[in-house]
Amino acid sequence: MRIAYQGEPGAFSEAAARRIAPDARLIACRTFEEVFASVEGGPSGYGVLPIENSIGGSIHRNYDLLLEHHLPIVGEVELPVVHQLLALPGASIDRLRRVYSHPQALAQCERFLRTLTGVEIIATYDTAGSAKLVADEHLEDAAAIASARAGEVFGLVPLASSVQDFNDNLTRFLVIGRRPFNDSVPDKTSIVFSLPNEPGALFKALSAFALRGIDLTKLESRPIPGRPWEYLFYADLAAARDELPCARALAHLAEFAPTLRTLGSYPSWKTRENRLPDPFEVVS
Repeated sequence: MRIAYQGEPGAFSEAAARRIAPDARLIACRTFEEVFASVEGGPSGYGVLPIENSIGGSIHRNYDLLLEHHLPIVGEVELPVVHQLLALPGASIDRLRRVYSHPQALAQCERFLRTLTGVEIIATYDTAGSAKLVADEHLEDAAAIASARAGEVFGLVPLASSVQDFNDNLTRFLVIGRRPFNDSVPDKTSIVFSLPNEPGALFKALSAFALRGIDLTKLESRPIPGRPWEYLFYADLAAARDELPCARALAHLAEFAPTLRTLGSYPSWKTRENRLPDPFEVVS
């Protein structure tokens, strides 16, 4: 099995891929777009994408890419995220002048970063890629916020550990692919829809699920390109698409939603955790 992820070895996306399939062959991609391309055209059978963090919020680019491509969501994984401030051996916090990391990681460590004086905070494409930059360019006055594994991969040492703002820092990842990821029974469905711009439209849409006792675990709005102040709504439903109440709710929504698309129906991570003991070591 081949799984594509965004980032360098040591990225949290790599840890998420190993959490769901420890023996998989992992394909590192520089961008999220490359992850989709690797699954659509090969060589990867699946891709792992971060979609939301419990501190930093949603990764909006991946919502947009789910709409642009036609690869269904076939699974999800939740990963505890522990950030380290990594630097070259012999470096010290007092001599730091730059800190590199992905924007999401920087947002998750905002309170810690405010304690650093005279330090420039620089956003990059990847947490582990930031560690690689510090190591490859031998930046003695710089550090990266990344995982402990990234430090091991690139020969960096932690100047500070667990620098995220909250201990309960979780990232939820989606698994995309053309085939079901495993034999678990789906119990979650992700959809995207648009609505007419009229009073009560969103209330009417949500009532299709409320009347049938279907819980919405996530609701996200995103602008429609080229149509200012019009929005798409992404929703996660705590039900399988083929369950009768959910099927009827979607049919009800389709009666007045100009567009409606199912992005995937798949087993939730909590269902998988409850079904089997978790044998995977979380790399933080």
